Amino acid sequence: MENVFYPFICEKGFVVLDGAMATELESRGADLNHALWSAKILKEDPKLIQSVHFDYLMAGADVITTASYQASFDGFTKQGYTKEDAIKLMKHSVVLAFEAREDAIKMKSFKQKPLVAASVGPYGASLADGSEYRGNYGVSIEDLKTFHRYRLKILVETGADLIACETIPCIDEAIALKELFLEFPSIQAWISFSCKDEMHLSSGELLSEAVALLNDSPQIIAVGINCTSPQFIESLIKIAAIASSKLILVYPNKGEIYDPITKCWLSGTHQNSRFIDDAKKWHAAGAKIIGGCCRTTPEDIQTLQSLLK
Repeated sequence: MENVFYPFICEKGFVVLDGAMATELESRGADLNHALWSAKILKEDPKLIQSVHFDYLMAGADVITTASYQASFDGFTKQGYTKEDAIKLMKHSVVLAFEAREDAIKMKSFKQKPLVAASVGPYGASLADGSEYRGNYGVSIEDLKTFHRYRLKILVETGADLIACETIPCIDEAIALKELFLEFPSIQAWISFSCKDEMHLSSGELLSEAVALLNDSPQIIAVGINCTSPQFIESLIKIAAIASSKLILVYPNKGEIYDPITKCWLSGTHQNSRFIDDAKKWHAAGAKIIGGCCRTTPEDIQTLQSLLK
């Protein structure tokens, strides 16, 4: 099975991911101060999600990632949704991305058809308390597999081009996902970690150990870092490039600090110039797949596509 990223890399040497979904929704008027975060909008205003996808594609994104990061059965159940409701909304997250891609293709010529990555957020996201930035879950690998299994099955059945496992804070969850992929042999996936400094996952474990443990999985086609401050990214790329045999991807935030209690970004920490200016350094350090996480915009992705060219 050919790595889905190879056509883009063969054509231009890199892949550009999209940018933030949740903070972009907020900028367009959505209220996400809620446990379901962006998944809340799958029910309230799905066309708004589709418009964000469309704008990223028109800005030059090669990959758009679905609004299913916070969409888990546990999370929906806590908010009064039925299992059937949850399944419908998870599937619809992928449909919205497909429809945005179809609309963009009508408007713009793409040398390579953009990819749709179905987002799988970490166990900690379902707790809605910032645990994805700590990783101290206190649950077993088998518990984590149970948590992810049925949601992964639903997303695989949608026909998304690949699975994006995002903001993974600890090695146990990466191992759980790697083992779980064996139950779905047709899928290709990336695993992206949240890191707290230039060497360590949010849990305190070494990034080098985490990515090395994924080398034996043919289904994991890329590993990397997301929702991490730009100041740490170059060092983390160099570590991953040595320890991993996979393609390296990064999509950092803009350097601001998120408060999981107030669910707000702290003012005075904005570092837009760092994200844009450092993109070429990240590529030179070994990252072939680059995008943006929280607080990045379609305008950032357009600039990123131009810079890398």
